[in-house]
Amino acid sequence: MLLEEDVSLAPLTTFRLGGPARFFVEAKTVGDVQEAVALARSKNLALFILGGGSNLLVADSGWPGLVLKVAIPSIERRSGDYEGKAIFDVGAGESWDRFVSHAVVAQCAGVECLSGIPGSVGGTPVQNVGAYGQDVSETIESVQVFDMKEGAVRELCGEACGFTYRSSIFNTTERGRFVILRVVYALTPGGAPRISYADLNRHFECRETSPNLAEVREAVRHIRARKGMLIIAGDPDCQSAGSFFKNPVLSEQQHEELRNRAAAKGLTLPSYPALEKSRKVSAAWLVERSGFTRGYGFGHVGISSKHTLAIVNRGGANAAEVLALKDQIQQRVEEIWGIRLEPEPVMVGF
Repeated sequence: MLLEEDVSLAPLTTFRLGGPARFFVEAKTVGDVQEAVALARSKNLALFILGGGSNLLVADSGWPGLVLKVAIPSIERRSGDYEGKAIFDVGAGESWDRFVSHAVVAQCAGVECLSGIPGSVGGTPVQNVGAYGQDVSETIESVQVFDMKEGAVRELCGEACGFTYRSSIFNTTERGRFVILRVVYALTPGGAPRISYADLNRHFECRETSPNLAEVREAVRHIRARKGMLIIAGDPDCQSAGSFFKNPVLSEQQHEELRNRAAAKGLTLPSYPALEKSRKVSAAWLVERSGFTRGYGFGHVGISSKHTLAIVNRGGANAAEVLALKDQIQQRVEEIWGIRLEPEPVMVGF
């Protein structure tokens, strides 16, 4: 295990901003993880677990303790299927999109709509990553973790992870307790791709035959690129953390109040079923109807020219500027619609 000092974190994030880590370790084995955690405790250092850096905003002051980057590799398909499912055991440090590509090539369905999402495998259970009609919780069989409270490696079944919309025990009730080491996914061999999401339906509406997994993967990547949600070198809209705000999930009463506000303005509120007795509302719709257009911004930060949910680093931005734009959007949306938008990225060092 190599311990480094004053390591810049900006290049390790998709936002490309933020200060340095006082201490930094890249862990490629479970032993490295255990050693790094022990080191942080022995020196009384605050510990932050870094994955792919795609859903992260690092403070300009950086992180005063130890940053542990989990880089455990490997994608392994277990021999034989289990109850009709193909089981993939994947290291937390693997690129998420590389795993999706691997699954699609193996003709295993279940994650094809999650193509093009940046970051690492270990980050996907934390926020129950989802897009275009799929959530990772639908396919996660178990998560191997290092339990820092108990000092032991454990296996948590999918149910024990407490998945809800963009949430799990890893970012709520047990935040800071576990280091994710590996994730086991149960996919459907020979399964049909899911094209229930509106954008995908429109993409394939003129086809006479059903698309295969590879075609759906490419369609998702194409749609994401069009919205500035695919990391492409040289694209000025790609220095971001993706969608900066979560889609609000409202109770029936909250939804009715919001719908009435929209109707009073002559607008129709688009919404979608979420959990039982709740509705999911488009955060992008709320942002746009609060006066924020694509390309809006000031100084070195702005809203993507392709999608109003992405705050982008136009070059030379700092975290304080991102927070200023975030605050402005939140305040105006709340004033106009009575909804407080919740940021999606993890805020580190603030």
